[in-house]
Amino acid sequence: MNDNTVLHNIRILDFTWVLAGPYATRLLADYGAEVIKVQPLLPTEEENAFERGYYDTWNRNKRGITLNLNKPEGIELVKKLVKVCDAVIENFTPRVMANWGLDYANLKKIKPDIIMVSMSVMGQKSAKSHYTGFAPTVHALSGLTGKMAIDGKPVGPGFSYADHIAGLYASLSLLAALEGRRQSGDGQHIDLAETELLAGLLPVEDSPKTLEGIYLCKDENWCAITVDSEEAWDGLKKALGNPARAEDAGYTSIVNRISHREEMDKQITAWTRLHTAAEVMGILQRQGVAAGKIQDAAGLVKDPQLKSRGFFVGNGVKPFIDAPPVKMSSGRAEYRTPAPPPGHDNDYVYGKILGLSKKEIDALKKNGVI
Repeated sequence: MNDNTVLHNIRILDFTWVLAGPYATRLLADYGAEVIKVQPLLPTEEENAFERGYYDTWNRNKRGITLNLNKPEGIELVKKLVKVCDAVIENFTPRVMANWGLDYANLKKIKPDIIMVSMSVMGQKSAKSHYTGFAPTVHALSGLTGKMAIDGKPVGPGFSYADHIAGLYASLSLLAALEGRRQSGDGQHIDLAETELLAGLLPVEDSPKTLEGIYLCKDENWCAITVDSEEAWDGLKKALGNPARAEDAGYTSIVNRISHREEMDKQITAWTRLHTAAEVMGILQRQGVAAGKIQDAAGLVKDPQLKSRGFFVGNGVKPFIDAPPVKMSSGRAEYRTPAPPPGHDNDYVYGKILGLSKKEIDALKKNGVI
């Protein structure tokens, strides 16, 4: 590990999969934590799945080991790894780690100051802890899907928003637990209920908006525009040249404007068709109106705001990979290595870290343990 990275002295045993958990550990790995990703043994024809961009996106900078947890020898290897790790993180349903005898109560016996992060849909001890699902499940249970409706039909955000939120919470919670252990010497079990996390971010009531939509522009690109306050309404009027119609009695309140939405959309579209999407965005933003050009991947790479915020990080080979959203006052995130193929670091982890001999490692491979 690079001793100059912020988290170079932290080692994490990673049982996570799909997006939420891998995103959490990727954030920590970007800042130098040694993340050991546990992967199942898969038939050769299934291993190609790991080469997909999705897997690579969420698992860069990690070490990868294979391990058969259906064998007692596999469980014993986990216990040995726990002794030399600072934290364990998983995002299975609550029964899984317990069935392997790897729940917090047992891990604490192995290493009293271990920190464990458990991520699940409804939490470890909820009456609905047995619920399983992916981000769309969390969107629905939290109420987000219902709030994002088109013509009264709930549609949700269209991407795994809940997984990103859960990953951020998990990484920051783990950092807080590490600081707590530094001060007290105690480990702890962090129980993250993803539905609860997302529900806590939703507004109690949705503020009515004068308008919210996307509008076609001169260059055949689209611009998203939201007017959600009187100040934004005044800004929109200025941008459009203060049309006389906007001062009619029917436009004096948000409720009245909403009833004239169709007419307003026509007037705004007539204006946006005179300008490029970038011009529309700039004009409106200068007037205090929330507006943004709808961009494809190539456009995002060139976006000046994303460049100024250091949104992308690279290593010369893959220069356009999203950087962590968390910025630290000392140290920076690095793209050091791509996501590991299954078993890529078996010899290092089992040999160098655990001290197993080549003969012992070969026997584990022969017996289908690693």
